[in-house]
Amino acid sequence: MDIVILVVSFAVILTGAELFTNGIEWFGHKLELGEGAIGSVLAAVGTALPETMIPFIAIVFGGGGSGSEVGVGAILGAPFMLSTLAMFVTGAAIILMRRQRSTGETLSVDTGVLGHDMAYFAVAYAIAIGAAFLPVEWQWPRHLIALALLGTYVYYVWGHLRADAAEHEGLAPLRFHKLDRRGPQHPEPPRLVIVTVQVIFSLGLIIGGAFGFVRGVEDIASSFGLDETLLALVIAPIATELPEKLNSVLWVRRGKDTLAMGNITGAMVFQSAIPTSIGLVFAASSWTVVGAGVAFTSAVIAFASSACIFLPMARRNRLTARVLLVGGIFYLAYLSLVVFTLGQTRA
Repeated sequence: MDIVILVVSFAVILTGAELFTNGIEWFGHKLELGEGAIGSVLAAVGTALPETMIPFIAIVFGGGGSGSEVGVGAILGAPFMLSTLAMFVTGAAIILMRRQRSTGETLSVDTGVLGHDMAYFAVAYAIAIGAAFLPVEWQWPRHLIALALLGTYVYYVWGHLRADAAEHEGLAPLRFHKLDRRGPQHPEPPRLVIVTVQVIFSLGLIIGGAFGFVRGVEDIASSFGLDETLLALVIAPIATELPEKLNSVLWVRRGKDTLAMGNITGAMVFQSAIPTSIGLVFAASSWTVVGAGVAFTSAVIAFASSACIFLPMARRNRLTARVLLVGGIFYLAYLSLVVFTLGQTRA
C-alpha cells in the first residue's frame, strides 16, 4: 500500500509541477516581471511551501522535545538538499538532454541573477547558523536574528521585483485557457484570473502530493526501523524537495535555464531566512550545535557544495552541467557521515 501511495503521490506532484511551471510563467508575464523574479521568487516560494510546512508543524504543534529536534533537522535538511542533490539532478538532466538543447551542456543563465541569489543565501544562512553557537540560554538574541533574517528576505524580494522585466519568449499556451469561457481564447493571452486559478490549483497538487509522498516515505522508513534523525535530515527533505527538482528539470528541457536554476537558488535564499526564523523563535533552545553536531554539519556541506559550484561561475561568467554534478559528491559524503554516526550511536 505504501508503494502505491508513493507512486500516486509522485504522479500528482509531476502533474502539479507541469501546471505550475506553465502557470507561473504566465503569471510573471502578466505582472511584467523578469525571469529572475519569476524563478527566484514566485516559483521558489511556491514550491518551497511543502518542506516549510513540515518543520513548522513539527515545532509549533509537536509539543516540544523531539518535535523541535525533528523540525530543526528538517530546516537544516532543505538547504543541504537544494545545494547538493537538486544541483546534481539538474546537471544530470541537462547532460541527458544535451543533444536537444541549443547550448548543449552549458547553461544559458543570467549569472548576475544567480550570483545575487547565492550572495544573499551565504549571508543569511551564515547568520542563522552563527546563532547556533550562542549559549542556549540566550534566546532573545536569537529572536533579534530572526527579525533580521525576515528583513533580509523582504529586501531580497524587493530587489528582484524592481528589476527590469525581460521578454518572455516561447510561452506555451496556458493549460487552463480553454476553461475560461468568459475570456478570449488562444492565441489571445489568457486573463490573469484564469492564470491565478491554474497556479493555485497546481500548488494544491504539489503540496498534497508532497504530503502524501512524505507519508509514504515515513511509513516505509518506520517499517525498516530507520532513525528519526535520518528521517528528518535526509529522507523527508528528499520527498519535499521534489517540486523544485521536477520544475527545474521541466524548465531545462525547454531551454529556460535561468528559471530552472533560479527556482533552486531562490528556494535556498527562502530556506535560509524563513524556516530558520521559525526555528530561532519557536525552537530557540533546540537551535544549538550542542548535541546536534551532525545536523549542523549539513550546513557546512551546503556552503562547501555551493562554493564549488558558484565561485567558478563567478570567475568564468558561465555555468556548465558537469559542475552541478559536484553536488552529488557532497550529498553522498554527508549521507555516509550520517549513516556512520547513527551506526556508532547504536553500537
